[in-house]
Amino acid sequence: MSQTAIPVVIDDLSTFAKMLRRELALPPDATPGHSAMLGAIARAAGFRNHQHLRAHARDTGVQSDPALRGRAMERALRCFDEAGVLVRWPKQASARTLALWALWAALPARQPMSEREVNEVIMARSDIGDHVMLRRTLIDLGLATRTADGSVYRRVETTPPAEAEAIIRSLRRR
Repeated sequence: MSQTAIPVVIDDLSTFAKMLRRELALPPDATPGHSAMLGAIARAAGFRNHQHLRAHARDTGVQSDPALRGRAMERALRCFDEAGVLVRWPKQASARTLALWALWAALPARQPMSEREVNEVIMARSDIGDHVMLRRTLIDLGLATRTADGSVYRRVETTPPAEAEAIIRSLRRR
């Protein structure tokens, strides 16, 4: 069975809890298995079965991304326009870091760049008017490196944290 997260919107939690309790009214020695619990939850949410719930989530285009629930994520995403361009600098440090991960993702991987090339990438992804500060902050956070004379820049190849990956995915969909 797939490990894909399937969101469930529960309009009336009280009714949901009553239905789930009714579904779980089993003999004490009959502990439901994983599939049985998925079916019980789906039925309690008003679906015929787990497959019906999966089909509903797929057909309605509902996406589930647990990392998107964080406040820093919400704050960072609000700083980007519908085209994925950074239009204002987040106030909170955690949201700023997430916004910088989005700029990091725009830099070409494993490719040496000049300062001018880095500036062009940053200016294409940002309208806040301070590409120099953004470039320096990428360096300060260790997301990019530069030679001592500043002639060669490189993106640091690393795995972004879950929230940063979610920001990057969300902005790519725009």
